[in-house]
Amino acid sequence: MGISLLMLRTLFVAIFLSLYILLVGPPVILYTVITKNPGPLYWAGVKGVMFFVRAVGVRVRVRGVERIPEGVCLFAANHTSAADPPAIISAIPRRVAVLLKESLFKWPIVGQAFQAARFIPVNRSDRESAIASVEKATAAIKAGQSFLIYPEGTRSPDGRLQEFKKGAVVMAIKAGVPIVPMACSGAHRIMEKRSLVIHPGEIVVEFLEPIDASKYTFEERDILNKVVHDAMAAALPPDQRPATAGKNPK
Repeated sequence: MGISLLMLRTLFVAIFLSLYILLVGPPVILYTVITKNPGPLYWAGVKGVMFFVRAVGVRVRVRGVERIPEGVCLFAANHTSAADPPAIISAIPRRVAVLLKESLFKWPIVGQAFQAARFIPVNRSDRESAIASVEKATAAIKAGQSFLIYPEGTRSPDGRLQEFKKGAVVMAIKAGVPIVPMACSGAHRIMEKRSLVIHPGEIVVEFLEPIDASKYTFEERDILNKVVHDAMAAALPPDQRPATAGKNPK
């Protein structure tokens, strides 16, 4: 497949997704502000993005939905590409809030949509600010809001699972909710890091067995972090597993 066709796919998504955001975004955001109901905005965003993703030849296969427990959960997924958030979020059969890097909230319309959907910005370079964001998310979980978090904190440079930050397990322990690890494979081949080119292909999203964080104390957060990391690593294909086997995540 020539690079020209790949670029056409990318331009198609860029142009028509931008038009979709411009046309649908403002009225749905206004509706959300007035009604205080983020559901329609959330699903309009998820379904809209996935329509364009599928239109350029990207398929998403979901496995293990039956493993998701009832009630509030903290979903924890690996992050390899700009292509995996739509696949991961659309795979979760309920509305979730997401911890997202702060800079994304500065985008016109999109940033307002994230705010209205009750996503929480996090500044990873400022430890105090990051802790405050985790505390805010924990309070939302206690109030009944399921969350999605990427424990690696940033995209993997090569598709392999990286070490985990501790924010996810701290949130789950403090809120007393199960962690549902999610293994996402193939997304790094759809869109490589620092590349805007979209390649057709398949992304596989698998929900793993939930892990009861209420059985762990705050002092045992490192143990829980390793349990989640090891579960996710074992479910990924060999080329996405950590490069150094047995290395403890920090």
